[in-house]
Amino acid sequence: IDAAKAIALLATHEGDPLDYMEIIGAGRSFEHPGLPMIAVPTTAGTGSEVTRNAVLASPEHRLKASLRSPWMLPRIALVDPELTFGAPPDVTSRSGFDAMSQLVEPYLSARANPLTDGLCREGLPRAARSLPRLGSGIEDADARMDLSLAATLSGMALANAGLGIVHGLASALGSLLSAPHGSLCARLLAPGLRANLAALRERHPDHPALQRMSDLGQWFVGEARAEAAIDWIEALTEDLHIPRLSAYGLTAQAIPEAAQAATRASSTRANPIVLEEEEIGAILEMAI
Repeated sequence: IDAAKAIALLATHEGDPLDYMEIIGAGRSFEHPGLPMIAVPTTAGTGSEVTRNAVLASPEHRLKASLRSPWMLPRIALVDPELTFGAPPDVTSRSGFDAMSQLVEPYLSARANPLTDGLCREGLPRAARSLPRLGSGIEDADARMDLSLAATLSGMALANAGLGIVHGLASALGSLLSAPHGSLCARLLAPGLRANLAALRERHPDHPALQRMSDLGQWFVGEARAEAAIDWIEALTEDLHIPRLSAYGLTAQAIPEAAQAATRASSTRANPIVLEEEEIGAILEMAI
């Protein structure tokens, strides 16, 4: 879907994609609409059908970055849960974790607002009750509906509130490792939350994101504690057999480069607190 969005807009503009890319390109603005485009997701995960950007990988720069424009929003999004029926459990798990992280991070984001709060509050319980069931191989039409809706809500939430360190790191690692984006998000989500929790308690003990982390625990396990939510996420990654990042080739030697790249990622800017490179490196160490 991201490729289709990029092609549709670039088809009506002159120049190279790098002319319009953020971070690694010139960052030029698109001046007029692209070709009409209809997005039909067949996994419940990215929410790309309702976002205004397209993530592209540049092997030359060893980085993933985005094209952004209001004109990149698909004209129509056809979200039909039946199109996800029969997706293998590992694909469902990876894409579902992407959706979950895209609801968690906007809810904790420095740019969270009443509109996105509503989207996240609706989507997170749906993701929490459907992902364990579908990821374990149980085919359930209601769960497919829940996860498809959660994914679309996550796209709307991230488009309007941003993300955080989990996606900042996932972006940095996406070009360094041959790893599915959803697997990166899954393995980084619990460590990222632990790092944010520790930093907020130490440097901003009255930050509203701390209460929001407790909300996650209430939705996930019925216990209003941040640690309960993090422990549940950690256990779910194990239950659904999400590989640790060392399985994709991440080594301790690569951590400094990845941590530094994450500080430059656009997603990191919305993290509820600015994390030091050492704190970001610790997230990667926990995910290895």
